[in-house]
Amino acid sequence: MLSNLEKYNIVLASKSPRRQELLRGMGVKFKVQTKDIVESYPADMALEEVALFLSRQKSMAFEISELPKDFLVITSDTVVIAGKEILGKPKDRADALRMLELLSGRTHHVITGVTLRSVKKMKSFSATSRVTFARLDAEEMAYYVDTFKPYDKAGAYGIQEWIGYVGITGLNGSFYNVMGLPTRRLYQALKGF
Repeated sequence: MLSNLEKYNIVLASKSPRRQELLRGMGVKFKVQTKDIVESYPADMALEEVALFLSRQKSMAFEISELPKDFLVITSDTVVIAGKEILGKPKDRADALRMLELLSGRTHHVITGVTLRSVKKMKSFSATSRVTFARLDAEEMAYYVDTFKPYDKAGAYGIQEWIGYVGITGLNGSFYNVMGLPTRRLYQALKGF
């Protein structure tokens, strides 16, 4: 499948082991190449547009000369939106617990923006999943944070970890989107690239 990609040197611009696992699971051969950027966005931007904006920023941070010949670079960004707040990666244990308390007993949105870019074209899209958590008690939240240390995860949780098994009561949208890549949408975009 995806034989149209054989002409490209595919670069996944992400340090996330989960994104690497998902792309590998889709049968895509790639190398990882990252570039650090300041992940900021305009203060007046709608929260639902932030992930897409950041995925484009990550893509455009690469100069063509930095990428392999015949490149296809894949960048993405995932945001967790609880009410009117974007929950990024927690700064510390207290911040992780604060985020989980915000999510506990409520429904939130997870939006992943993805950008595909070659020398000749660029395509961006985003996908949204709605995730509902059961009411978690303080002991459960502390156990999760202390055991799984979700400091590299937006919203301070990984759906594929313990908290996903015991704490999530509903999901509307892609499970893999919540992990970091909307795999079906990405597959369709790659197929047509």
